[in-house]
Amino acid sequence: MLMTKRKPITVGEILVEEFMQPLGLTQAALAEAMGVQRKHVNELCNGRRNVTASTALIMARVFGNSPDFWLNVQRRTDLWEALHSPKERERIKRARPLKAA
Repeated sequence: MLMTKRKPITVGEILVEEFMQPLGLTQAALAEAMGVQRKHVNELCNGRRNVTASTALIMARVFGNSPDFWLNVQRRTDLWEALHSPKERERIKRARPLKAA
């Protein structure tokens, strides 16, 4: 389980810092390459949209990496947020393991 106090780097941060900036891509250029609206890319870059399986497949095709890369980054962020949300922690604490049959 993800037990760090430090929030993991987000999809948007990786997208901008490791892919868009080195390649000199604007949000508009990336949106065109992905075949999506610029708003979609803007929301990804600013952490207002999560990476779905289909978005991961598109991004993997555009950047030449794997969809698992993008989904794993999203998964780490989702797990960290769930573990550090008081509301979600209460829901998790209420769960009880099943006894063996």
